[in-house]
Amino acid sequence: MRVEIWSDIACPWCYIGKARFEKGLAEFAHRDEVEVVHRSFELDPSRAKGDTALVIDMLAEKYGRSREEAAAMEANVAANVQSEGLGYRTEGRDHGNTFDIHRLLHLAKARGRQDELLTLAYRANFAEERSVFDAEVLVALAEEAGLDAVEARAVLADPEAYADDVRTDEREAAELGANAVPFFVLDRRYGISGGQPSEVFVQALEQAWKDRPATALTTVGGDAAACDTDGACEVPQS
Repeated sequence: MRVEIWSDIACPWCYIGKARFEKGLAEFAHRDEVEVVHRSFELDPSRAKGDTALVIDMLAEKYGRSREEAAAMEANVAANVQSEGLGYRTEGRDHGNTFDIHRLLHLAKARGRQDELLTLAYRANFAEERSVFDAEVLVALAEEAGLDAVEARAVLADPEAYADDVRTDEREAAELGANAVPFFVLDRRYGISGGQPSEVFVQALEQAWKDRPATALTTVGGDAAACDTDGACEVPQS
């Protein structure tokens, strides 16, 4: 079985969704027969490279809120993240264009280290004092993931390297009707949108495995928090 996951490193619900999916996968009896492929999806593709802003300021501007209200929104997200045993900084994080990160993730995919790099990039962005919008930080993360630092730096220096791969992923997401992330597709038959509870992933994996002859893409699970194409991330109220 193949599971494709469309996500963006700037999306906190993708960070949460990856953890919840992995918990569900760990409970799936045929987990060793599941291939997981991470696909590119940019939440803020119109933002210029190098144009970064503090997440609190970005949220305040996007939603027309005060900085205090934006900070409260971040605190709500942090509570959800931390409930999954993940780290999350509510202050000092930056937001920017993620195209270079996606290009580097495609290099990692080609070298068999995609999940390793994605995990490290999520941790750097959400839990550590490291900006994933800094090329040298990305090179360091690539090296930590087992990639060659010289090759990673060369990819980042060439704006066309793996650019078509990113755009192909994004085009396929649109064709599948994905307008928010995370978006999970099981064998191109079952779609799951948002950071669903781990038990939803277990049920979906079991259903997809049992009903392998199915051909149409069927959405499973109800609505769940996600980040949409204009960069807005749902924040559950607690």
